[in-house]
Amino acid sequence: VQLQASGGGLVQAGGSLRLSCAASGRAFSSYAMGWFRQAPGKEREFVAGISWSGARTYYTDSVKGRFTISRDNAKNTVYLQMNSLKPEDTAVYYCAAERGGIVATSATVYDYWGQGTLVTVSS
Repeated sequence: VQLQASGGGLVQAGGSLRLSCAASGRAFSSYAMGWFRQAPGKEREFVAGISWSGARTYYTDSVKGRFTISRDNAKNTVYLQMNSLKPEDTAVYYCAAERGGIVATSATVYDYWGQGTLVTVSS
């Protein structure tokens, strides 16, 4: 499985961005998907996750109410809609796939990773 993340960029605080992660392969619809981020000098952290069917979603506390994860299995794509962005959201954002279909907050559980897309939020 190959994952290609896109949609990052520079935005002012309070603005919005939508990240996309396109996956290759037929098994995408059976994978749980997650978004992680890594800010300079910090460890990679879980941001949001979605089960294989899309029925269950999970968010880290700092983005609840502002970010929304979704997926379109017909298009092999997962999205992260980010609203009310803050400077502390600045990071490289990575999408990841977990073959077992179960969302996890630990990066070590995920089997495949995209290359990352940079989000910069200016104050």
